[in-house]
Amino acid sequence: MSDLIEAFKENLIIIRSLSNNTVQAYIKDILDFELFLKSIKIDILSCDTQSLLRYLSSIKNPRTQNRHLSSINTFYKFAQHYYNVDNVPKGSYAKLQKKLPSYLDSEAIFNNLELIPRDTILGKRDYAIILFLYATGVRVSELINIKTQDINDNWIKVVYAKGSKQRVIPIANIALKALKEYLNSRNNNSEYLFLNYKGGSISRISIFNITQKYFGVSPHIFRHSYATSLILGGADLIVVSELLGHSNLETTQIYTHIEQKHLKETIDSFHPLGK
Repeated sequence: MSDLIEAFKENLIIIRSLSNNTVQAYIKDILDFELFLKSIKIDILSCDTQSLLRYLSSIKNPRTQNRHLSSINTFYKFAQHYYNVDNVPKGSYAKLQKKLPSYLDSEAIFNNLELIPRDTILGKRDYAIILFLYATGVRVSELINIKTQDINDNWIKVVYAKGSKQRVIPIANIALKALKEYLNSRNNNSEYLFLNYKGGSISRISIFNITQKYFGVSPHIFRHSYATSLILGGADLIVVSELLGHSNLETTQIYTHIEQKHLKETIDSFHPLGK
């Protein structure tokens, strides 16, 4: 790794406080880009737009292409700021087809919840986790780091965005009741809210296994289901964005497409001209 890329890596870790996985993803993208440039005998700080476009065109998947371009843009912003690099290559992001997020409706969730046995500590835990995911819309990375002290009455404090931000979310009474039943049944003073069978903090893969076992979906589907239920129920988009912890309102706007689809299906089903 060159000194420049090493400095970029340190900037991501120290200045931007990014997670190890995110840093590794950035560095891999930049190393791949640098390797391509070396193959055509161009230094990374001398790269022009045409060479960048050649590299991007070699990546067939548009989502992967966009991710690489994002990493490259971040690298050149760093180079401009710390190394006074003036001329940097410019690339355009590939247009992606908008894909509606998958979600479960409330009826499907409550029907499957009945399949979870609640006569054991683990059963109570699994039941509480599913309800908690659907009641709060938290990410798995947030869920596994929530501590008992973060619960205050019917509210929960969630730390997110690599620990630099936090938001407070109300918890539905049914989820809070399931959570209290689980906490009262366990004989462990751990500070973490959800534990594995050994009594340690639960892992991402364990959460994934739980949602797969009872619903056949990833935990993130419950985040989509939470947002979709709010939008279809008439919640304001800005409020939903804040509850989800989105830094950009555009990220939340995907759920308005679900609302539009729902309205169309309603007309098709109930209006005499829609049949």
